[in-house]
Amino acid sequence: MMAASLLRRDKKTTAAHLKADLRRTDNSSGQRQLQELLDSVLNPERGSDPEALEWCKWLLAGGEGFDEFCRTVRSYDNATLCGLVWTANFVAYRCRTCGISPCMSLCAECFNNGDHTGHDFNMFRSQAGGACDCGDGNVMRESGFCSRHRLKTGENVPLVPRDLLLMSEMVLPRFIITIIQYLRDGYVEPESAADRDLQKVLQQLEPQISFLEELTKMGGAMRTVLTKILTNQQTFKELSMGQGENVYAKKNYEKYLSALKTSGLVSAEERGSGGAAAGATESPGGALCLLGATAATSIEDSSKEEDQDGLQGVGQRKRVKLSSSTKDPSIMDTLKHKCFLEELLFWTIKYEFPQKMVTFLLNMLPDQDYKITFTKTFVQHYAFIMKTLMKSHESDTMSNRIVHISVQLFSNEELARHVTEECQLLDIMVTVLLYMMESCLIKSELQDEDNNRHVVVNCGEALLKNNTYWPLVSDFINILSHQSVAKRFLEDHSLLLLWMSFVSFFQGMNLNKRELNEHVEFESQTYYAAFAAELEACAQPMWGLLTHCRVKETHEYTKTVVRYCLETLQMWFDAIGFVDEPSLNQLTFHLPLHRYYAMFLSKGVKCQGLDLDSLLPDQEMLMKIMVHPLQIQASLSEIHSNMWVRNGLQIKGQAMTYVQSHFCNSMIDPDIYLLQVCASRLDPDYFISSVFERFKVVDLLTMASQHQNTVLDSEQERPMLEGALTFLVILTSLRIHLGMSDDEILRAEMVSQLCMNDRTHSSLLDLIPENPNPKSGVVPGSCSFEEMLSGVADFKAPVFEPGGSMQQGMYTPKAEVWEKEFDPIMVILRTVYRRDVQSAMDRYAAFLKQSGVHTGNPWPPYKERTPLHPCYRGLVRLLHCKTLHIVIFTLLYKIWMDHQNMSEHVLCMVLYLIELGLDNQIQEDKVEEEPCIEEHCHDSWFPGTSLLSNLHHVINYVRVRVPETAPEVERKRERERERETPASTSTESSTFGQTSRRLTGNWRENLREAQVFSLVAERRRKFQEIINRSNHEASQAVRPKSSSSRWLPPGSPPQLVTEILEIRESMLSLLVKVHQKLSAKQNSLSFSRLSEVDPAQHSHGDGITAIERILAKAVARSRHSKRCLQDICGKVCPPIPPKKNSPGDKKSMDKEERRQRARERQQKLLAEFASRQKSFMETAMDVESPEADAVMDVGSSEPLDSEVLYDCVICGQSGPSTEDRPTGLVVLLQASSVLGHRCRSETPKCLPTTDEEHIYPEDTCGAAHDVRLSVMQRYFKDSSCLQSVSIGWDGGVYVQTCGHTLHIDCHKSYMESLRNDQVLQGFSVDKGEFTCPLCRQFANSVLPCRPGRGTETGIWHAPSNKSMATLVKEVEDLQEQLGIFPAESNLSKEMESVIKDIKNTTQKKYMDYGKNPGSPDNDFLFMYSVARTNLELELVHRGGNLCSGGASAAAKRSCLNQLFHVLAMHMRLYSIDSAYNPWTRLTQTTQSREPEFCDDERPEVPMLFRDVPSLLIIFILTMPQPLRREHFTCVVKVLYSLQYTQALVALSIRFSREERRAWSHTGVAKKNTPNSNKSWESLLGHVISELTKTKDVYDSNSEDSSVLSSSVWSPQSIEFSLQQICLPFLRLSCLLQHHLYGDSLPGCPVDEEFSLLTGCLGLHASVQSTGSMSSASCLEWNVNAFDLISQWCSEVFSLADTPAQQSVSLLAQDPQWTAPRLLQLPDNYNTIFQYYHRKFCTSCNKTPKDPALCLVCGAFVCLKGHCCKQQGICECVLHSQHCGAATGIFLLINASVIIIIRGHRFCLWGSVYLDAHGEEDRDLRRGKPLYLCEERYRVLEQQWVSHTFDHINKRWGPHYNGL
Repeated sequence: MMAASLLRRDKKTTAAHLKADLRRTDNSSGQRQLQELLDSVLNPERGSDPEALEWCKWLLAGGEGFDEFCRTVRSYDNATLCGLVWTANFVAYRCRTCGISPCMSLCAECFNNGDHTGHDFNMFRSQAGGACDCGDGNVMRESGFCSRHRLKTGENVPLVPRDLLLMSEMVLPRFIITIIQYLRDGYVEPESAADRDLQKVLQQLEPQISFLEELTKMGGAMRTVLTKILTNQQTFKELSMGQGENVYAKKNYEKYLSALKTSGLVSAEERGSGGAAAGATESPGGALCLLGATAATSIEDSSKEEDQDGLQGVGQRKRVKLSSSTKDPSIMDTLKHKCFLEELLFWTIKYEFPQKMVTFLLNMLPDQDYKITFTKTFVQHYAFIMKTLMKSHESDTMSNRIVHISVQLFSNEELARHVTEECQLLDIMVTVLLYMMESCLIKSELQDEDNNRHVVVNCGEALLKNNTYWPLVSDFINILSHQSVAKRFLEDHSLLLLWMSFVSFFQGMNLNKRELNEHVEFESQTYYAAFAAELEACAQPMWGLLTHCRVKETHEYTKTVVRYCLETLQMWFDAIGFVDEPSLNQLTFHLPLHRYYAMFLSKGVKCQGLDLDSLLPDQEMLMKIMVHPLQIQASLSEIHSNMWVRNGLQIKGQAMTYVQSHFCNSMIDPDIYLLQVCASRLDPDYFISSVFERFKVVDLLTMASQHQNTVLDSEQERPMLEGALTFLVILTSLRIHLGMSDDEILRAEMVSQLCMNDRTHSSLLDLIPENPNPKSGVVPGSCSFEEMLSGVADFKAPVFEPGGSMQQGMYTPKAEVWEKEFDPIMVILRTVYRRDVQSAMDRYAAFLKQSGVHTGNPWPPYKERTPLHPCYRGLVRLLHCKTLHIVIFTLLYKIWMDHQNMSEHVLCMVLYLIELGLDNQIQEDKVEEEPCIEEHCHDSWFPGTSLLSNLHHVINYVRVRVPETAPEVERKRERERERETPASTSTESSTFGQTSRRLTGNWRENLREAQVFSLVAERRRKFQEIINRSNHEASQAVRPKSSSSRWLPPGSPPQLVTEILEIRESMLSLLVKVHQKLSAKQNSLSFSRLSEVDPAQHSHGDGITAIERILAKAVARSRHSKRCLQDICGKVCPPIPPKKNSPGDKKSMDKEERRQRARERQQKLLAEFASRQKSFMETAMDVESPEADAVMDVGSSEPLDSEVLYDCVICGQSGPSTEDRPTGLVVLLQASSVLGHRCRSETPKCLPTTDEEHIYPEDTCGAAHDVRLSVMQRYFKDSSCLQSVSIGWDGGVYVQTCGHTLHIDCHKSYMESLRNDQVLQGFSVDKGEFTCPLCRQFANSVLPCRPGRGTETGIWHAPSNKSMATLVKEVEDLQEQLGIFPAESNLSKEMESVIKDIKNTTQKKYMDYGKNPGSPDNDFLFMYSVARTNLELELVHRGGNLCSGGASAAAKRSCLNQLFHVLAMHMRLYSIDSAYNPWTRLTQTTQSREPEFCDDERPEVPMLFRDVPSLLIIFILTMPQPLRREHFTCVVKVLYSLQYTQALVALSIRFSREERRAWSHTGVAKKNTPNSNKSWESLLGHVISELTKTKDVYDSNSEDSSVLSSSVWSPQSIEFSLQQICLPFLRLSCLLQHHLYGDSLPGCPVDEEFSLLTGCLGLHASVQSTGSMSSASCLEWNVNAFDLISQWCSEVFSLADTPAQQSVSLLAQDPQWTAPRLLQLPDNYNTIFQYYHRKFCTSCNKTPKDPALCLVCGAFVCLKGHCCKQQGICECVLHSQHCGAATGIFLLINASVIIIIRGHRFCLWGSVYLDAHGEEDRDLRRGKPLYLCEERYRVLEQQWVSHTFDHINKRWGPHYNGL
């Protein structure tokens, strides 16, 4: 009952009381009380109870507040590590310069507090979660620690007082066992409950685990306590089973034991029944039995397991070892978990790694003792973890969590070594891997399908498809990266054997069978899984092991691995039943055993100086080893020849993946190296014949013009032959593993990639095959990479193409690289797409052309090779073997004779092989110089094997087998008929000669090439025998007929007969003839020229150059060749052209001529087309400035009476625009708020990147105008207000055109056709959008052109000499004229529809500013504001002033003239009531009009408050069009005086009181001088005195005015200010005049702009320079100036109810705004990213998933966030409507790219932040530091200001309001 009484008391006092009790020496009563209290508080049957948690907190704190307690404990923190744990998607950093382990990572705080300048670091988004390594010297260098963890904090922290954590030590064990009991209780086996809800259990435990997590964050002192509790075996023993009679705990414990049982880690009894269920497969066949045997031996006490079933899977047996359980009950103790930590981990696994638990377990890692114990526990549970993973449904999430833990443990070499030694970590891993793969084995069908005993993994299984094995392999690679661990692995032979059997599971997986009849129905995509598995599970561990075999001392390891590879390979050959022939039409790309063997061979020879022969098997084994890699090379060729086309696209995918940069050095490179090794050790004739046989082109290699090929279709023969020859060239010339140093390899790889295309730095890094094991320490991006890159390439800075597509910074090969290092063979080896080879050749050709070396179509250049490593010298014998020479001879002959299926590529490769042979001589050849006497060579085609001597050997007769229908047979019959003995010139009369009379020698080789290549039958005997036997048979000189018939394919249609051809050629003579053929000249080669050829100079060019280079080399290396060549060259030019009468030749000559003619025709056509195009472009460009078109040439003296003609770009007709058939301009209408975003200050606003910085929108142009209008509407009559300002600063409609015109009816039919065309367009036809039919520019409306004649021009522009008063009167009369309602016509309809379009372009809120929406006044305001917006925008586009004069780019797009007419026609419908017409108030002084105001509730807006440019536009638009020039000038003059007066008023407000008094006196003095109305002093004085008269306007402003003007006003500064205030009005008037009357705008310096504009507008007669010019001299008053000004001022006083403050703000107008700018961005992207990526959204207070920033106003918004949706519209779209009238420019924080929203469409614009190599980093995948690219940002701003997003960016898509 004591507990009950304690429970009732206050928690704080209880805790304090208990703590005091427990401090005594005899604390038994305190302990008893505490235990009882805990019994009742932590009663697990009550579920998770918040009350319990509260009690624990109070008890731990022992009487003080919990937060206070936390602070105290933290002050004792002695941790030197950061250890911050994060989960997926956290942004962390990795610095390769500071990292020891490649897995090292830092949190942002530690990274920013450390010094990493100039390091190779990147930012990354964590995939699986991780922890910060700052302070951990095992993982990173100390220099990289941050300032907090650099100090060894542990030393100066005081010792923890014992009683501080006393309560924690007592309470926490109970707390933890409660959690464990809860976990035990909640767990349900998957079998028993289908709907088991583990999540629910975890959710209820959430607060408890969070509390534990909180404790770990209290620092080192608390972690030590927790470690003690978690690892204390005694406490576990006491608490685990539940004390005393506690039934609940007992039940709980039972559950736990049964869970342990089913884990497959426990009892031996259940293994009899449930063992197989636990995932072991009955092992299919021998390979596994073998494994079983090896596995058993690696277990020490296997005696205890004899009673087990022998066929139980290996993994099963091994796992027994892990839990070391047997049937002997005495060992049962070891089974139980010994401490809390073990059981906690056990439940963590059972519950599939809940995030909170993982974080808690990881948070503890900074404690060293804990780390060691936890690692051991983790290893102990390793097999169980993987088993759970295989069964899990959420294997992805679980994988990530497992790796999150394991990477923290295994990256530390000390720890890894420790657990390898103590816990057999390696054995566990390999065994578990085996066990895992065993679950998805199937029988291999490679080779012998029925009796195959080999098993392979099934790539269709989920385990492989979903990469479930990934965490295991990742851990394995991780521990192998530690040298000490890898050495253990390489020394443990049984382990190596196990590993080899594991690798053999992948040998021959994913077998493809060629489909011969039907196209395959379902294309399986298993190849992804297969390639990933080989790379991750086989290749990466291999590279990991190879990194430790780099030095001589480790050569024993290499020998061991090689030995086991060979053993396993031999077993594999036996298992698949392989004898000597690969089975037909089967292909697997997966031969990991071959590749292990190859890579260890290569490393041994290259790094460890081992002798190659000591590592090689016998010849027979080599022959076997060679077969499968060769099969792959031939199949690649078959795939590219479309022979596998019925297997679908996936087979092409496999072929591409095999050579792709991430795979090539683990796949194709080892394969080719292995073939090179085989070729260097096997008989060359055997090897070459095998190659041609594998490539199926043996039948093609005949001298006969026709042949039968049993295996290939005729269209496949050429690509297959090209493939075979190319393969031989690669084989003999590639040196990657045969002697190149690492640097040379890197250079060659880099050059080949750069030659294909210019590359960005990152794509180059990606394309250079690096060592694929990331832990190997060969890091791309290391210094050698950068040095090498700058050596071979030039950097092209990022540029813009005129189309607006952004280029990245690119690297392009230097000239000398093209000249000396371009290697087409390497390019062919490395290209994934065949088009890249072509691309490289095209670029090479372009370089040669540009440098003037060669203009034609060059051939791939021949490149000298690095010398071979001595071990591989035998490879050269391939080039010097008779078989190859016969092939070369045959092919040269066929090319010369124009047989079918020969190509330039075939010749090119043949020549390449000859040249390789000449450059790589076999040393022994010394006899070569003696001329060969014919008698010596009676036995075969060629006398010896040396290419040099065989080149000039003449072959006279060859016997061939041909079909009966062949031309050779025909010719023979003819001759027999004529009984004609063959003449000496028989070669000429018949292309193919006759029989040799000397039929000695080996007929098999001499007469029919099939014998040369049919070493098939003899393949199984040793080579010596092959050679002996053929010699032996040759001596028997059998008649060929009988024996050769057995080579016939049975039942082949035409019968084959043997013919004998007379050839009488040598390779040399054939080369000369081919040379003639290529150059199409008879005696193209003179011997004298050859002797001058220098091979070095001759390296670039076409086939002719190549042949000359080869012949020159031959001549230089052999006297005999020299003599022969002289003879040949002498013979080649007899009087009669030699091959004239051969039909084949004739054909080829005709062919050449025909080609030549076709080429000429094509050139002619192209030229004609180009000229047409040019003239079209010229006419198209003329249309660009439509105003000039509409108004014609103003300066023309004779009046034009013709109408303006327009071209319709749809029907092509030209004609005027008429009322019935109007023509229109293609225009794009868009709402724009660009003007509204202008500010007063010159410097653009900066984007805030700290909490202190803010952006205030109040000072923008749009805001200022809104305020002004609302102030006016408060005090004045609404209709008058709506004429006193312009709107359209925000959401004004901007109209631009591409300058093309079309008939409006043509346009309608065009729209119809677009509507029916259902192709996906980037625009919406229903919204009226279309692209200009001519220039494809985006548009959405058509602006009708007014039917105009040029006749009025004379009258319009006649200079006027009427007086000002007359003009004023005329203007007044014109305004009085009523608007004539236009007659109903097509034109007027179109005009109305355009007005409707214009209104629909912007949103309602940007049109309704009046008190009663939709009123005519409102409409009126909107209409004239459209004109104002367009004028203002054109000014902005011209740079804000008119100094540049002339037409600008903006003027080309402007269509103001047409727009004005449309608006004017619309506005004439509203007449201004004459009583209120501002014109009278501007031009007459009226006697008091006071009485009129009484009946009206509000006064008119005073003239001084009105916006002058608005008045100008209203006057012009409401007067009848066309307006005469004199009237326009008159209006401008009148308005100028108002503008000037306003300027004076605004200025006077800025003065201080004293200055006002002074100027007022000066003015009064000046007033009586003549011309005082044109002097600003007198006018200013008058204004000041008028405004101070009654109600002192200035008073309200007096206190702050002194602040405003600290400077003293001089007459010059006043004059300057007046001009500045008047300039905006003058610019607008001048621009308007330019558009209405076609005046040209002359340019001028900025300081003369004022005088120029006033001159243009006719405000003063003579142009003076601005310096002397007074702005007042331009005034022209038609009534007394002073009276008029007094009248205007009095309007201001009469407003009794307007507060002075408001009057001042309305009077102090300042119309000057700077150009619109986007926000200024910081230079480094990290500044933006760090501040914004965790920032909370202002509207939903969450961190957005995709945060975005508006670059116009700096708003922070959620992209695609559902949280901030309103009426179904997401926040970015909403903001774009609100901020930019449907144009938004957003920077996506997490991607660094900018998106543009325009109306209902959006596009990705690109990024303005680039890395050091000028590249974008979309989605921040590379995470390199990014810097602002000023040029790009300027382009973005330029496109925003000029409204050209729609035209320049091409990839638009609809956003459906979802952004």
